[in-house]
Amino acid sequence: MTTPTHALSEAGVSIWLDDLSRSRITTGNLADLIATRNVTGVTTNPSIFQAAIGGGSADYAGEIAKLAATGADADAAIFALTTEDVAAAADVFRPVFDATNGLDGRVSIEVSPDLAHDTDATVEEAKKLWATVDRPNALIKIPATKAGLPAITAVIGAGISVNVTLIFSLERYAEVIEAYLAGLEQAKDAGIDLSGIHSVASFFVSRVDTEVDKRLAAIGTEAAAALKSKAGVANARLAYELFEQAFGSDRATALTGAGANVQRPLWASTGVKDPALPDTLYVTELVAPGTVNTMPEKTLEATFDHGVVTGDTITGNYADAHAVIDGLADVGVDFADVTQVLEDEGVEKFIVSWHDLQNTVTEALAAAPEASR
Repeated sequence: MTTPTHALSEAGVSIWLDDLSRSRITTGNLADLIATRNVTGVTTNPSIFQAAIGGGSADYAGEIAKLAATGADADAAIFALTTEDVAAAADVFRPVFDATNGLDGRVSIEVSPDLAHDTDATVEEAKKLWATVDRPNALIKIPATKAGLPAITAVIGAGISVNVTLIFSLERYAEVIEAYLAGLEQAKDAGIDLSGIHSVASFFVSRVDTEVDKRLAAIGTEAAAALKSKAGVANARLAYELFEQAFGSDRATALTGAGANVQRPLWASTGVKDPALPDTLYVTELVAPGTVNTMPEKTLEATFDHGVVTGDTITGNYADAHAVIDGLADVGVDFADVTQVLEDEGVEKFIVSWHDLQNTVTEALAAAPEASR
């Protein structure tokens, strides 16, 4: 029997799990999701690591005690714990990586969100993470802030594969594509094999609806109500339209002709926030070839259980997507402000999670058994 997740994969969507913990690796859960749910990659972020390491799990106690014995501070301990998890997960996914010629089997790890507005520090940490994880199927996550854009170019130019995260607007997405192409050109000039460089551009979906729907409710008109919960999907569909245009350009095709890979669109934040919405909305309405959908486990299981996959639901709906975005402007929603607010909030949320993780690890290091020191 063909499952919905298998059908999704057949439609050209790579399914990545938006979660990682040491127990997923050691219990075989991750391997099981590859075998039974068509999962071909994993994404992480500071919130995910805070939940994994700071959630009272005993999985990390032994290593934290060893780190305490070396005098490691919280940042050094976090770096060691997270890179070890990502390397181990990358090993689990290595057969997928090999079978897909490097397209999938990817595991992402993010630079510290404290560096989101510091280009040079982002580049330095990205290189350090890449060298430490030391797996060809890793992806280094860099946020698409203004400071992040030149960092993306520099890191791609050094031959490092990148997951660009926290993209909300088409304007910023266009800048991300430019940063990627410029990085490929730098790598080409440096004699680096372009075929080994991969990238995804993580376009966030459900958070757009959360912010827009709040503004539509405040407007309170019938026309505003008719646009409820339509912005996220429309915005993502237009991102795919931009992707097709950008990577069909002479500049991009010259690079792909030299062995480069396109930077695939990745749909992030695909768990529904509004319980009134179908729980697979941001999966089944965003199906198109050459995309990635990174799902929380709840969304993954909902898709596997009852997702209805009917093929491409993006490329035939560009006109409707443009109409939604135009309609938002007509009723008074400032979409540029929406996306800037979401970017600012996204960075801040990850900073808060990161600081919570630092505090948790600081306390764990201090409480480590004296015998281990």
